[in-house]
Amino acid sequence: MNRTALILAAGEGTRMESSLPKVLHMLKGRPLLSWVLDAIDETGFDRTIVVIGHEGKRVQEAVANRGVEFVWQREQKGTGHAVLQAAPLLARRGGSVAILSGDVPLVQAETLNSLLAEHEAAGASATVMTAEFDDPSGYGRIIRSTDGMIDRIVEQKDASETERRVKEINSGTYCFAVNPLYDVLPTLGMDNAGGEYYLTDVIARFRERRLAVYPFVVEDVWEIFGINTKKHLSLVEERIAGEETNG
Repeated sequence: MNRTALILAAGEGTRMESSLPKVLHMLKGRPLLSWVLDAIDETGFDRTIVVIGHEGKRVQEAVANRGVEFVWQREQKGTGHAVLQAAPLLARRGGSVAILSGDVPLVQAETLNSLLAEHEAAGASATVMTAEFDDPSGYGRIIRSTDGMIDRIVEQKDASETERRVKEINSGTYCFAVNPLYDVLPTLGMDNAGGEYYLTDVIARFRERRLAVYPFVVEDVWEIFGINTKKHLSLVEERIAGEETNG
């Protein structure tokens, strides 16, 4: 079974109010992207691919010694478009691809290993890492079917009032079977409030084809905490400092 980790690291991160690519902001002396790569290195992946765009050369230089491959997203057209850029390296090769964000530094190797194991044991076409928040504002909502599988993921800006009351959220970390993923990605459209190609739209397309999509619920929400602002970075630093003090 081929296993690939695909890290999305092309975004500009304008909310960080810095010209530095978001994934290169420092956390405890290391770039955010390095934290994600450390977790991947301890997981059973055969290869790691990083999708770069904004200031991509700087990202390449920062992790040049990590043995990763790079693909470029020259235009920022959404997460679905970003994953599609890896098609020359992945399409028709089979196996599993885990998709992660380069700005989620506290994800753990043990969790990634469990995600992969459950995905492959179930024979799933997709497995979505989810969590439950009392206040899910800002996150895409997980809409399940009566059998417990995921029917679709609705971004908040596209959600109805009923859907916004759902507390199970999409973490932005997934595991996909490679072949159906790259069959569906070219069919995505931009008919949404963001005007982008959403990776999350793949889920509904899978279900239309009667493919299995499972949730993988994480208990520690810090593992899915993404860094979008300097305040977020400070919160994660405080979290790590507290763990070091108590550990």
